[in-house]
Amino acid sequence: MIDQAKVRVLLLESIHRDAVTRLEAEGYSVESVRNALDEVELIERIQGVHLLGIRSKTQVTAKVLEAADSLVAVGAFCIGTDQIDLHAASAGGVAVFNAPFSNTRSVVELAIAEIISMTRRLTEKNALMHEGVWDKSADGAHEIRGRRLGIVGYGNIGTQLSVLAENLGMHVSFYDTADKLALSNAHRCASLEELLETCDFVTLHVDGRPGNLGFFGADQFRRMRRGSLFLNLSRGIVVDHVALRDALASGHLAGAAVDVFPTEPKGRGDEFVSELRGLPNVILTPHIGGSTEEAQSDIGDFVANKLVHFVEDGNTTLSVNLPGVALPEQDGMSRIVHVHLNTPGVLAKVNSILAQHAVNVEGQLLSTRGEYGYLITDISGGYSDEVLDQLRNMEQTVRLRVLS
Repeated sequence: MIDQAKVRVLLLESIHRDAVTRLEAEGYSVESVRNALDEVELIERIQGVHLLGIRSKTQVTAKVLEAADSLVAVGAFCIGTDQIDLHAASAGGVAVFNAPFSNTRSVVELAIAEIISMTRRLTEKNALMHEGVWDKSADGAHEIRGRRLGIVGYGNIGTQLSVLAENLGMHVSFYDTADKLALSNAHRCASLEELLETCDFVTLHVDGRPGNLGFFGADQFRRMRRGSLFLNLSRGIVVDHVALRDALASGHLAGAAVDVFPTEPKGRGDEFVSELRGLPNVILTPHIGGSTEEAQSDIGDFVANKLVHFVEDGNTTLSVNLPGVALPEQDGMSRIVHVHLNTPGVLAKVNSILAQHAVNVEGQLLSTRGEYGYLITDISGGYSDEVLDQLRNMEQTVRLRVLS
């Protein structure tokens, strides 16, 4: 059982103050670090930490998780979790939580702003004005109304972008490998090639799984319509930036807006290196798609709450890697959480051990996901250390936690 006053929390990458406040309100000891940590640095800092909070830059590898002697949960204060070795986390009984919805609107609004900015050549006009050049001309400036937006990845962000774009008078096409329902008048493309060849704008909203490495390269840029515009606000690794630079330099693409990069600086003020620097028809932003005060506040509160409920109640609702279980609390009960390999007979064996020691079960809930099962058991009365030892020593046991 973890004493609240002894729960250690390590938050990296300037996670919002609301998360710190929420965790400190539970009596936890919270350390907040401004920048990301590399693998070696994180291994040095992770020992004795019960809760780890990260954003997109910190890599929680199998080596980090192996060095984490006290870790019970990781909070990804962002949408993606590809920076976390989820298999290793599950194998250690470490729950992972993220914020799949909190910054959706912020990313969508940035995409809309960049589409309009490129179409109206706002960045070029702004740069000229700061140089003292008055260039009042309609040449190359267009309305977005009536033009076609191609969305690659029709998830939470893609669907909301689809709706807002249509409200602005755009036509929308989308492509997704999963079977997704088209919203409003959006057209589902049968192939990525169809989308690339028919759209004026192409925007990526895919995840960073290893299979998406280099997903969009020279072949895809060649298929895009001449004079079209490209956006990537998803993951840096999915785009070949050399190929993008070549497509822009040749004039095949009229412009691009990029918010994510294959390699990003660890912290604010560090040098940013990219093949796309210096190109006049490119908008570069420092991974700020979800970086609004509203989104970061929502994310901080949402993920912090998930971590607290997991520590206090064993609640895994919306966990990325463990089965979702939420058993209502009962006064005067002791709660045992059992993470185990998903093999037949585990529940029967747990209850057999409890019955052998005359332990009365007052509430119980089990769920499984893939290789793992997650069991919460509320018991009344006392129990001996021998009961816990037998549960821990079951061959299927991954992790046993006693919450009260």
